[in-house]
Amino acid sequence: MKFVTLFNIVNAISVECASLQFFDYQGEFIPYQQDILKSGSYDSDGFKDATLEEKWGQEWAFDGIPTFAHLNHTRCLLDDQVSFDIGIIGIPFDTATTYRSGARFGPRAIRDASQRQSSMRSFNQRAGLNPYLDWAKFLDCGDMPITPMDNTIALKQMTFGFEELILKRENVDKFNGHKTPKLIALGGDHSITLPHLRSLKQVYGQIAVIHFDAHIDTWSPKAFPNYWSSNQSDFNHGSMLWMAHNEGLISNNSNVHIGLRTKLMGTDWNDYEDDTRQGWTRYSGDDVWINGREGLDNMIEEIHHRIGDLPTFISLDVDCMDPAFTPGTGTIEPGGMLPREVIYLLRRFDLNIVGADVVEVAPVYDNAEVTSTNAAQVVYEIATNMVLRGKREKKEEEVA
Repeated sequence: MKFVTLFNIVNAISVECASLQFFDYQGEFIPYQQDILKSGSYDSDGFKDATLEEKWGQEWAFDGIPTFAHLNHTRCLLDDQVSFDIGIIGIPFDTATTYRSGARFGPRAIRDASQRQSSMRSFNQRAGLNPYLDWAKFLDCGDMPITPMDNTIALKQMTFGFEELILKRENVDKFNGHKTPKLIALGGDHSITLPHLRSLKQVYGQIAVIHFDAHIDTWSPKAFPNYWSSNQSDFNHGSMLWMAHNEGLISNNSNVHIGLRTKLMGTDWNDYEDDTRQGWTRYSGDDVWINGREGLDNMIEEIHHRIGDLPTFISLDVDCMDPAFTPGTGTIEPGGMLPREVIYLLRRFDLNIVGADVVEVAPVYDNAEVTSTNAAQVVYEIATNMVLRGKREKKEEEVA
């Protein structure tokens, strides 16, 4: 008897709630729902009569196949007719590391960590724009297949792959005569910078490089244990900038390191002296924080003066940041930058950025996606800068 009485009460409440589903607690129509009823946009079952895109086209951060920032995806290397302004390309390669490998899984981890970015939710308060909903067509170009078996072949693959995407594709918005799309590469170890620069040199000439890193990466391969060495072992993630200098890919005196703090070779300053000969100026990890915001602003002014309007490549190794914020990397160094310092610098650069990479994310050493989330934020900030600069150039072209 008690069960029947309880059932009747619950049933009565359910019926009453159903009859009041479009009323607020005072029995008044909620305006939005009243408009829906008047418009007849709900069918008899209470579901909106809408297109499939309206019903199912928007995704939550945790929905869908994880492309970078939920961008449209095309395997750009397989489609020579595809066009884009800014492309995201994964380079899952890590067999040029000298310590802990694992960055071949970096592109996947960065994409996973980017899922709270999307065209619907990416308005950049600093820039006053949403980079994914402005003039530039973004595309996630997938990953470049790279062999883990032979670094000589791997370097050829990456060199040809970047040439394919940079030299044989065109952008969508061809203002100021620009036809070359821009790529932001997701590493992968830091050696992937070399083949990227090789392709950019063919378009723009020598490139100025801003290199965020705990390590100089301009070491001669002879600096490493080298009795058992070969031409193949010259290509590694600590010597790729040395190779880029020797190949004439980068500027002679306009390159910048930010965040340096690693131990050097030998008993003297020879590493830094050789680095200077290769056209670099250096800001240590201490230089970044010791004078606070004023020091950062002075650094930005000096970098702008040094580089000017040269075509610029930003290469960011996540180990430029302190291990507290980027534990998931191969060669951590204590005493690094804060993510907010990195972001502040990236947001203040007003440079002709023609390409970029974010490298050395090794998720096997990460915790709670901390490293990959910071890496995804860096990609977002660089993309915003590219769009903001392009927007200004478009306005200047219209005025002219």
